[in-house]
Amino acid sequence: MAGMTPEADGGVFSADSQTAFKKQLNKVYAWYTGGFFVFVVALAILEQMGLPRNWIGYIFLAATVLLYGGIGVMSRTNDASEYYVAGRRVPAMYNGMATGADWMSAASFIGMAGTLYLTGYGGLAFIMGWTGGYCLVALFLAPYLRKFGQFTIPDFLGARYEGNIDRLVGIIIAIFVSFVYVVAQIYGVGLITTRLTGVAFELGIFLGLAGILVCSFLGGMRAVTWTQVAQYIILIIAYLIPVIWLSVKQTGVPVPQAVYGYQLQKVTEKEKVLIDDAKEKEVIAVFKQRSDDLAAKLKDPKAALEADKAAAAKKVEDLKAANAPTAELAAAEKALAALPKNEEEAKKAWTTAKAAADARARPLGGMPRHAQQFAGDPKGDAKAQETYDTSRRNFLALVFCLMLGTAALPHILMRYYTTPSVKEARSSVTWSLFFIFLLYFTAPALAVLVKYEVFSVLVGTPFDKLPVWVSQWAAVDPALLSVSDVNKDGILQLGEMRIGGDIVVLATPEIAGLPYVVSGMVAAGGLAAALSTADGLLLTIANALSHDLYYKMIDPNASTSRRVAISKSLLLVVALAAAYVAAQKPADILFLVSAAFSLAAAGFFPALTLGIFWKRATKWGAVLGMSSGFLVTFYYMVSNQPWLRSVFGVTDPVQLWWGIQPISAGVFGVPVGFAVIIIVSLLTPAPKREIQELVEHVRYPSLTN
Repeated sequence: MAGMTPEADGGVFSADSQTAFKKQLNKVYAWYTGGFFVFVVALAILEQMGLPRNWIGYIFLAATVLLYGGIGVMSRTNDASEYYVAGRRVPAMYNGMATGADWMSAASFIGMAGTLYLTGYGGLAFIMGWTGGYCLVALFLAPYLRKFGQFTIPDFLGARYEGNIDRLVGIIIAIFVSFVYVVAQIYGVGLITTRLTGVAFELGIFLGLAGILVCSFLGGMRAVTWTQVAQYIILIIAYLIPVIWLSVKQTGVPVPQAVYGYQLQKVTEKEKVLIDDAKEKEVIAVFKQRSDDLAAKLKDPKAALEADKAAAAKKVEDLKAANAPTAELAAAEKALAALPKNEEEAKKAWTTAKAAADARARPLGGMPRHAQQFAGDPKGDAKAQETYDTSRRNFLALVFCLMLGTAALPHILMRYYTTPSVKEARSSVTWSLFFIFLLYFTAPALAVLVKYEVFSVLVGTPFDKLPVWVSQWAAVDPALLSVSDVNKDGILQLGEMRIGGDIVVLATPEIAGLPYVVSGMVAAGGLAAALSTADGLLLTIANALSHDLYYKMIDPNASTSRRVAISKSLLLVVALAAAYVAAQKPADILFLVSAAFSLAAAGFFPALTLGIFWKRATKWGAVLGMSSGFLVTFYYMVSNQPWLRSVFGVTDPVQLWWGIQPISAGVFGVPVGFAVIIIVSLLTPAPKREIQELVEHVRYPSLTN
């Protein structure tokens, strides 16, 4: 923070000053952690004394945003080195912690356990891909990029590939990827802030945005680094406490990772019971009938719409004639007004509704068995075998894209420019893996424990005795949680509940029966995860525009203060633009994040790795390779992803290549990028001798600077 600057001599820090700096950090963050525990305990006591729940939410939101803002104020700077790379003096352990917070976005904190809950084994692709990506970072990128010594990834591309064309392509890709990613984080901020305070989703976005801007706006990478360390401490405590409590409640063992297999076996047994349950089959039959009715309407949408309007209008007239109660009449009028306005709207609405009914006209509410590896059956008929092969292919493709995307994300790679040396950069990757491991090793257990709780406690409960949290979450957004008595028996069946993956973690404390203060703490942890990643992403975009575009390409004589001022101004503009897009609720968090990974993998990974390990890679090879890999990936997403198809007005039939889902489009873009760079490089003049010598030097760096 402001007082955390060791003595420097020409930018080189002595071992004694660095040691003293680490001791000072240890003391500051030890007090901070203790203070956070005291704060939570004090709120728990106040809750028992009658403090309203909404006040607990307000206090958590205000306290965390003010805390992060305070760090931003104390760490404010106009020094270019401090603003862009935190003075290159962040110790390995703290850089690992900051990277962990930077990395564990709303998707990791909120979405990953939810995805595991909904998809079972298939969700492990995210854990395998994201964790494996850090191995690639440690082996292939972090130490070598640190050896080059630039501030950003476009900066590296400009230096390695001799000019501004590669830099410009890098800037465009970095901005696009980071913007897609930051929209997902700000969406998560709005979701969590709404749950904490009860304010409208759109207002929640801008409340959370205030905490993001204060940190990154005032102090750049220096403020973001120390804020992310603080945010990591909050998010990991908030993540672990509820799942440990749930583990104790179900098994008496306070180590959820150790009971994962035991509870998974129970979930598997419960799945068998639910699949054979007569009431569940009644629910499936209702959804199957809904699907058939919608299919009949879609055969002649115009006639069906006219019939629906006539029936709804007649009902309203009949109720008026019978002097029906006001509430009943208002409901009928509302139903009439809600009907599609024309044939096109009707066709779109009924197609969506039919897809939803088809998904729920299956056992377990449409979820696969948790321990089932892939869909289909390798020993079944031809269709079952094809389904199995496609499912396995998509699993491996997703792991591939997430691994390479992790290793190419600009806001993560920027973190390794902040360490004092190459050795510290390599060490900080190890620390990053450790801090990320704490959450990732817990997420599968959390998903299974929550699923067991839902299967054994919630399912079978009368609707009038459901926990309060069910109605509260349904009020936040029915797409996240909704229940309806489909078979009219007054008892909740699994098929009658639709739960979105984005609330599984946030609702865990309430599912476990914990005091509301723990729910507030978990929401604060999710907010910390979203804010920490948003900080890094916004800084990446602003730096790409101010440092790489303005300073390196437009005005090389710009003063330090002017460069930093421009970066701050651009950061504000980008943040507001991202908030506006997030307020439109464009797509689910996990798709937005995964799209960013595929695009980063295709756009950056081939150019970065070949730039480091192949001295023959040339400027035009990199330009065309980055562009072609990125465009192929983007084209596949736009052609096949439902939301993007609607945005770009694509009407052609969906055509998946080898059955690969658009979330894994990078599996096509990456090989295209490698092939184009290699072919074009061999067909164009070799780089200058000094560039080739630099590459040779960087490939075999000393472990100390």
